[in-house]
Amino acid sequence: MKIEDDPLLGIGQVAQRSGVKASALRFYESLGLIESVRGEGSHRRYHRSALRRIAFVVFAQRIGFTLEEIAEQLRKLPTRHVPTGRDWERMSRVWKERLDQRMAELQRLSSSLDQCIGCGCLSMRSCALYNAGDRCGQNGAGARRWLGDPMED
Repeated sequence: MKIEDDPLLGIGQVAQRSGVKASALRFYESLGLIESVRGEGSHRRYHRSALRRIAFVVFAQRIGFTLEEIAEQLRKLPTRHVPTGRDWERMSRVWKERLDQRMAELQRLSSSLDQCIGCGCLSMRSCALYNAGDRCGQNGAGARRWLGDPMED
């Protein structure tokens, strides 16, 4: 479908349909994530296909993409026609990689909840066993085991 054939919706309608506040829609637009068409009185109107892009933004943020990463992904979509299923399929490959990374991270966290996650806090009794002398901290900041560092003996 050509973008010209895509019906226009007011910002209130888009906010209601997408579940995203109008202020967030204006912010997304300022970042180039979505586009509006200015009508009479300079009111923002969005092509209905913007709802798909907004859903993409919302769920991409949920799985850990930054707005900059999302903008980079959305730049790969066509601007002269409404994105097709094939367009979205190509973009989903990046998502699948990120989801695999997140699932591995969550699995490490789940298996470490009853042990030290290598945060370097040395506050748990078991830290003296699992992370003696804050060995994990030598590998960098943060919860090192959660980030994927192996447990040393």
